[in-house]
Amino acid sequence: MMMMQQLTLDQVQSRLGEFLGDALVEMEMLYDMLTVTVDKEKVFDTIRFLKEDVDLNFHFLTTLCGLHFPDAEKPFGLMIQLHNMPSNIRIRIKTFTADTEPVFKSLTSLWPAANWMEREAYDFFGFRFSGHPDMRRILNMDSLEGWPLRKEYPLEDPFRKDKDDKMFGR
Repeated sequence: MMMMQQLTLDQVQSRLGEFLGDALVEMEMLYDMLTVTVDKEKVFDTIRFLKEDVDLNFHFLTTLCGLHFPDAEKPFGLMIQLHNMPSNIRIRIKTFTADTEPVFKSLTSLWPAANWMEREAYDFFGFRFSGHPDMRRILNMDSLEGWPLRKEYPLEDPFRKDKDDKMFGR
């Protein structure tokens, strides 16, 4: 058990590689942060493993957000960043899916604070989280149609009726 020792990135990489096996898509260092891409089916278990393993101790959920790369084979992604504060190691976990209406397992059972982050990913990308206690918009109006951070969303609000395009040379 490594509890008394300072955790190293090499130890994290080794433990994650063993845990993930074939579910590991990619592991690389990007700008001083270990970035691990995993299969969608294994992302919740990976996050739980990182949090609950006594040696790894990634106990702080820094952020959770959606990604959209429309030209990719799997255009929708979820990115989660965790922090092991005693060792001051951060890690980024990513997963991608080709589903047009992505559903991920909610992290609220691990961190209640994931509630608002998941609601934001729903609000802006349309991602749903199974097991989430209150899946509804958090920042946009309930009447908003579509998902504003998806790349296909129009740059200008197509629903505004009070705009006169003559004033803008159109």
